Amino acid sequence: MLIKAVIFDLDGTITEPYFDFDAIREEMGLERYSGPVLESMEGMSPQRRRRAEGILHFHEQRAVTESRLNAGAKRTLSALRKMGIHIGILTRNKRSNALAIGQKHGLKFDAIVDREDGPVKPDAFGVLQICRQFGVSPQEALVVGDYLFDLLCAKAAGAVSVLLANHNRAGEFAEHADFTIETIDQILEIIEKKKD
Repeated sequence: MLIKAVIFDLDGTITEPYFDFDAIREEMGLERYSGPVLESMEGMSPQRRRRAEGILHFHEQRAVTESRLNAGAKRTLSALRKMGIHIGILTRNKRSNALAIGQKHGLKFDAIVDREDGPVKPDAFGVLQICRQFGVSPQEALVVGDYLFDLLCAKAAGAVSVLLANHNRAGEFAEHADFTIETIDQILEIIEKKKD
């Protein structure tokens, strides 16, 4: 089936991995291995949650300022645009940060779904929302990310899951991926294969 849209994760996929979530958890007073930060914050008291949100905001702003693109990211997005393929961003970050990354690095995204739009990854919501915006079926979309939640939300939505294996934990997630790539530009080969 022809691929008509590519939905990217932001940190670790478009940009080089930046966040040290273990350190962020510790700063928030959470156990180092207490699970995803956003879900952990849901159970906090209002006062503790405000403090945790401030910590997260600080780290997210710093991630934008210090962001560097993954090798081949700009070239890949440019190639997709020339092919007429829609480019979406699905992030557990905030829309304003995704837009700031785009502006800083001269990237244009056709749609962004962030943590304030609805249920976050690994829920299928974001993939389905972006596909609706683009007028494509999930089967016509690649979801590209470096973490388990990217792959799980793709599967839940019925999209094609692509793992960017650019870190030492990637092997733990590979079983959930339809494709595994080592550099972002390899998605262009997947799109070519899907034309057959």
